[in-house]
Amino acid sequence: MSHNPTVIALIPARSGSKRVPDKNIRPLGGHPLIAYTISAARTSSLFSKVLVSTDSEQYARIARYYGAEVPFLRPQESARELSPDIEWVEHTLKRLEDQGSRYDCFSILRPTSPFRQAQTIRRAWTEFLSEPGVDSLRAVEKCKQHPGKMWVVRGKRMLPLLPLSPAEQPWHSSQYAALPEVYVQNASLEIAWTRIVFSGHTIAGHVVMPFFTKDYEGFDINQPQDWQLADELIKSGQAQFPPVELAPWKNDQ
Repeated sequence: MSHNPTVIALIPARSGSKRVPDKNIRPLGGHPLIAYTISAARTSSLFSKVLVSTDSEQYARIARYYGAEVPFLRPQESARELSPDIEWVEHTLKRLEDQGSRYDCFSILRPTSPFRQAQTIRRAWTEFLSEPGVDSLRAVEKCKQHPGKMWVVRGKRMLPLLPLSPAEQPWHSSQYAALPEVYVQNASLEIAWTRIVFSGHTIAGHVVMPFFTKDYEGFDINQPQDWQLADELIKSGQAQFPPVELAPWKNDQ
């Protein structure tokens, strides 16, 4: 392994979103949503290639306009609502390898995290490289809804989702501050060694390290109300987009 492993940015942008149609290219703050992730990836100066994986020629045109590469479209069978990430990641890396391009690592940067900055990605890469023996890194944040207060409903009865709490003071009847710290993954950032895809058919491997996002780095846009909240965060100055140095894309381009 060379001192500086090669890494490719993989930005997934399938076109079939149900909750928010065309969310990956829906305008926010003047640009299509995907523009901010492409800009952050390019500005980080970490990646040998910034590649968008999409099944849509329209998405591909927008991605190329903002400086990403789309050397081929994603097959339809890997672009369904329930398609696991490993399908498109493996397809992409194999196609690239067939063309003579192999990378030591890959980073999945999802377009639905528009407040993730170039320095966020650099910080994650530095932490990943400094931790020996890990297969991957994944962005996490403290959970807002604690699983210690979650239930599985069976007809007219409920059972705690986590049957681990002490009988004398069950978690479901405790204050949040008294509960063990639990983190939930957000969609902003993943980094992994490419070898785990080819040897283990997995994007995470077995040894996963945390990357703790700060402020709104891990903010994820998936529901219609998230768009309004993102707009308010920008207008109030609580969050910032990565700078995009291009004029906004116009649909007739």
